[in-house]
Amino acid sequence: MNTEIPTPASVRTPSGTMLVHAAFVLTGVMTTLLGPMLPILSARWTLSDSQAGYLFTAQFATSILGVAISSLMVHRYGYRLTLVFGLWFMAVGAGVLARASWIVGLVSVCVYGFGLGLTIPTANLLIAKLHPDRRAAALNLLNFSWGIGAVGCPFVVAALQGSQRTSLLLFGMTVCLGFVAISLGCIRMPADTKGNSKKEVPLDKKIWTNRFVPILGALFFIYVGTESSIGGWVASYARRIDTGSGTFWALTPSFFWGALLLGRALAPALLRRVGETTLASAGLVLASLGVLVLLIANSLAVVVVAASVAGLGLASVFPINIAMLSQWFGEMASHVGPMMFALSSLGGATVPWLVGALSSRFGSLRVGLTVPLLGSVVMLFLYLKNRHSHRLT
Repeated sequence: MNTEIPTPASVRTPSGTMLVHAAFVLTGVMTTLLGPMLPILSARWTLSDSQAGYLFTAQFATSILGVAISSLMVHRYGYRLTLVFGLWFMAVGAGVLARASWIVGLVSVCVYGFGLGLTIPTANLLIAKLHPDRRAAALNLLNFSWGIGAVGCPFVVAALQGSQRTSLLLFGMTVCLGFVAISLGCIRMPADTKGNSKKEVPLDKKIWTNRFVPILGALFFIYVGTESSIGGWVASYARRIDTGSGTFWALTPSFFWGALLLGRALAPALLRRVGETTLASAGLVLASLGVLVLLIANSLAVVVVAASVAGLGLASVFPINIAMLSQWFGEMASHVGPMMFALSSLGGATVPWLVGALSSRFGSLRVGLTVPLLGSVVMLFLYLKNRHSHRLT
């Protein structure tokens, strides 16, 4: 017989929410870790740019697998334990990477990439369940926590690189991720239910033949590939421009992610004045300009400005892609959405690798970085061509 006195959701929710936010700060660090660490790992393992690009492929390819499995794990174990599993995978991956050889390091990136795939969708769904009356605001705040980790990571790398102690960051992440995982394992959450009783709208198979499917798929694929390429390679690019002994080059991804975060904070106010496709198109013009300036940069100051402009320009694009998913597909969005998110992870797995492959082939990272420039231009073309499209009938 269960004699436990029910606890109101409002009493249990705050501690659980705080832990999920703490987990997402750490997730932001792990998601963007390769950017500032790439020059350090490349030097440690004497990698070419093409070989270094495989690290991005390892992270995002296993993330796809994690995302695919996360829904099954939530159904079987609930949100909280799925989140705990994801955090432990990240903790193990970070700890092994600290002292790993090239092959073992590649495997460790696969391990924490799988953890990211488990954690990111699960945390978003859990927060949405915990705050059903203010879901949008709660999710914006959660992703702001992710941004804190993404922006802060390069600062920690820069501070530790001067004394050649970047392994302390990885060991520290193992401890922090383990602590949050244990803490989540010891609490209860009112929304941590197994399964999903909500009845889905039946799939209309004709949806896959509609022309909007490849268009939106291309937007998801190219966006994440472009964002990951700039955020992932800008520190390496800055390191080659700055040949001195300083570590400011490691901070350049922070300017990119910080501008992206700022742009997403400003987007709701801008959307009250302009339409979604107009804002996305203007942002892509700005992003293209930023990458173009990056390609001709000859000083760290110009790299910082260019990365910031590119981040600000890209800020609204992905959220608007998600809004278009609902606008174009309506009740079918729940069926189309998983494929779109899988394509976005596939973009992250392939496009940054292509940047490295072209850099090795032509002996210049500038050549490789023409890929995100092309990506921004193609997305701009797709937005302009379909700016008058409305919900499917």
